[in-house]
Amino acid sequence: MLREGDSGPEVVELQQRLTQLLQYIGVADGKYDAGLRRIVSSYQDQHDITGDPDGVYGENTRRDLESRTDEP
Repeated sequence: MLREGDSGPEVVELQQRLTQLLQYIGVADGKYDAGLRRIVSSYQDQHDITGDPDGVYGENTRRDLESRTDEP
């Protein structure tokens, strides 16, 4: 589970996957900031993802995103 304030290679992968869907524009810097939280929240809304807190990259959000993208 990733959330605002986290950082590291898993966040880079999240950013890269969102880039594939043109959801995230920018450098994959590995920082889960407020902007990335808003993007994840928007992604959850667009794809009717439930079960994860708003803006948190949890199991359900990860499963959905991985099904729509290639491994970076």
